[in-house]
Amino acid sequence: MPPRVISSYGLFLDQYPHLKDDGSVRSTALRKYFMNGGVISAGKTEKGWPRIIYPTPLRIKSQIKELSELKNTYSRKSSDWAKELNDARVYHLKHNVMKLADPLYWKHVAKYVADKDYKVDAEQVKLPAHLVSDPRWKPLVKMFVNDVEYRKQLVETVQHSIVYESDKRVGRYADQLQQLKTDISSKKISDIGKKLDSFDDEIKILREMLKWSQER
Repeated sequence: MPPRVISSYGLFLDQYPHLKDDGSVRSTALRKYFMNGGVISAGKTEKGWPRIIYPTPLRIKSQIKELSELKNTYSRKSSDWAKELNDARVYHLKHNVMKLADPLYWKHVAKYVADKDYKVDAEQVKLPAHLVSDPRWKPLVKMFVNDVEYRKQLVETVQHSIVYESDKRVGRYADQLQQLKTDISSKKISDIGKKLDSFDDEIKILREMLKWSQER
């Protein structure tokens, strides 16, 4: 009779009851191997561990290689998301430094100090002048600094539009966007971390199975 295909630890113990009280690393790995959907085929024996027929060493090495490649792919993804998270966390700090090299920022500062009306307007809309180096915000800051009519219209909008009813900051979207990026990146890093832990566990199990499969 050909060796029987075994798909659970219970069936394995039915075939090899003398291993019921075995608490070895191999026993633990085999339990997990079955839980992950693995199957084996092994020879007959009444003592010790049977000779494993399937999976073959070649098959197990192939599985380890596939999982290692997947792990490397997910590790790169984790690094990418970690960069996204760091960028979001240092966004305002970075732009507070970069603003110092932009003449537009200093023009804003000069007007803020010398022009009382300008200062009031800038405070009313919480002008994100520190974001002058961000291409998404520079046009708004530039228009605010250089165009009185635009500035007054923006103040009017912020003060009376329902859109700004609960938050009078014209640059609030920058904060919301960075918070969203932080939340998304953190979740992705957490999810990928769990995936990487799973790959590590599976590779560890397969390496123990490989040792068994190579015994003769």
